[in-house]
Amino acid sequence: MRIDLNADVGESFGAYTFGQDASLMASITSANIAAGFHAGDPTVLRTTIRLAKAHGVAIGAHPGFPDLAGFGRRELGVTPQEAEDFILYQIAAVAGIARAEGAELSHVKAHGALYNRAARDRPLADAVARAVAAFDRSLVLFAPPRSALFDAAREAGLRVAVEGFADRAYESTGQLVSRQKAGSVIHDLAIVVSRAVRMVTERVVFGLDGSVVPLELDTMCIHSDTPDAGRLAAAVRHALETAGVAVRPVREPRRVA
Repeated sequence: MRIDLNADVGESFGAYTFGQDASLMASITSANIAAGFHAGDPTVLRTTIRLAKAHGVAIGAHPGFPDLAGFGRRELGVTPQEAEDFILYQIAAVAGIARAEGAELSHVKAHGALYNRAARDRPLADAVARAVAAFDRSLVLFAPPRSALFDAAREAGLRVAVEGFADRAYESTGQLVSRQKAGSVIHDLAIVVSRAVRMVTERVVFGLDGSVVPLELDTMCIHSDTPDAGRLAAAVRHALETAGVAVRPVREPRRVA
C-alpha cells in the first residue's frame, strides 16, 4: 500500500501570513503552491518552492480563480476559455520559478471553488484538463473520485491522482459535504488520524449519514490552515507508516486508458 500526502501551501501574500508551510514540509510528500491569483505572491512562491525542494517534497501548481479578496472560494462567472487561459498562466508561473530553482513541476491541483466546480461542471473540468495538457502531458492532475474532473483528465489522456480528505465529511455519493453544512469539517485529531488510516488501508470512509463509502485514493490532503496542521500531518504520517503504508509522492499514479 502507498499514499501521497499533499498540502496547499504558499498562500501568504504581502503583509499577510496564512498556513503552516514550514511545519508541514517535514511530513507531506507533495506541495500544491499558489501562483498569486487566489493567494500567494512572487516572493512567497519562490520561497515556498525553495522550502519544498529542501525537504524533497514534490512541487505542484495550485491554480485558482482570480479572486484574491475571496481567497478563491467564490465561484466566478468565467467562460471555459477564460478558465483554461488563467489556469495555464498559473501553471507556467509555478513551473518557471521551479525551473529557476533547479526543480521540476510534478502535478497540478485546482484550488477551492475552481476545484469544487470542476468536480461537477464538465465544460470547466475540460478547461482544466486542456490547460494541463497544453503545458505538459506528463503532469499528474489531482481530482476527486467519481467526478467530472476525473473523467475530463481520463479523456484528455492525462495521469490522474484521486484525492481524499481525512478532515472533511463525505456524502453517501462520495462527494465532499458542503462547507455550508454543519459537520463538514472534522476537527478532532484522533478521529482525523483514524479516518486517514481507514481510507488508505480499508479503502472506505464513513459518510455523514453513517453510510460506508468506497474510496480508492492516490493522494490525501492535509489542510494547511487547520489549527496545528504540522502536528496533524505528522500524526497522520506516523499512523499510516505504522500501519504499513508507504508514504511517498505520486510518481506513478493510476494511468487512465
